[in-house]
Amino acid sequence: MNENASEPRQVTLQTLPDLVGTTFGPSAPIVINQQRIDSFASVTGDTQWLHVDRERAKTGPFGTTVAHGYLTLSIGPTLLQTLFEVTDASHVINCRVINARFMAPVRVDSLVRLTAHVSAIDKLRNGYSVKLEATFSVDGLPSPVCRAEFVLRYDGKVPS
Repeated sequence: MNENASEPRQVTLQTLPDLVGTTFGPSAPIVINQQRIDSFASVTGDTQWLHVDRERAKTGPFGTTVAHGYLTLSIGPTLLQTLFEVTDASHVINCRVINARFMAPVRVDSLVRLTAHVSAIDKLRNGYSVKLEATFSVDGLPSPVCRAEFVLRYDGKVPS
């Protein structure tokens, strides 16, 4: 477990396969404030009142505005970068999100953190495919708010 989320653990492509079974996190938090929610709503066109109308949301099911589920998922790569870094990868590509489950709303001004478990790594011609079990949590809540599997591709010069 990476208890110190202030600096990402640095690994290389050569040592990446050794991470299977490793859990990173929890990460430092990202604040999901109203500005972030409004910006996401503007970019995606999802301006449902649950997300953007603070006054109406006070009388809604959650008592305040809540983040879009896809906003929560979209901060996954940013949070992941705070947990580990493949220093010699030329680039990383988000390939898939599998089995995303939204279990609880993320209320405005929540602190969201990520824990990532490396469940599989496959060698590719120019890198590795890494499967991560991602768990999003909110400070103060006893259970996760979202779970998903991420498949990322790290490319670079792979040792033979």
